[in-house]
Amino acid sequence: MVQYTERLDTTFAALADATRRGVLERLGRGDASIGELATGFEMTLTGMKKHVRVLEDAGLVTTEKVGRVRSCRLGPRRLEDELAWMAGYRRMLEARLDRLDALLKRTKGRTE
Repeated sequence: MVQYTERLDTTFAALADATRRGVLERLGRGDASIGELATGFEMTLTGMKKHVRVLEDAGLVTTEKVGRVRSCRLGPRRLEDELAWMAGYRRMLEARLDRLDALLKRTKGRTE
C-alpha cells in the first residue's frame, strides 16, 4: 500500500505543474530533445531538465542521451493506478451527492 501511495503522490505531483502537462502533450505528438522542449516553452535548458527529471521519476517520460543531445519520449506508464484511484473517488463523490439529493427531496416543502 505504501508503494502504491508513493507512486500516486509522485505522479500527481508531476502532473500538478502546467509546464509538465504541456511537455507530456508535446511528447504525445513525437519525441523531442530537451533543447527543443526548452525552446517551445521559452525556458532555459536547466529549467526544462528539472521538469523532465520530475516526469522521468514518475515514469511518465524516458530520456536517452546520444552524443550531446538528450532525447525525450513518453514513458511506459499508462496511469492505470491513477485512473483506478480517480474512479473510486468519483464513485464516492457521486454516492454522497445521491444521498444529498435524496435528503433534499425528502425535506422539500418542509418549513422550519
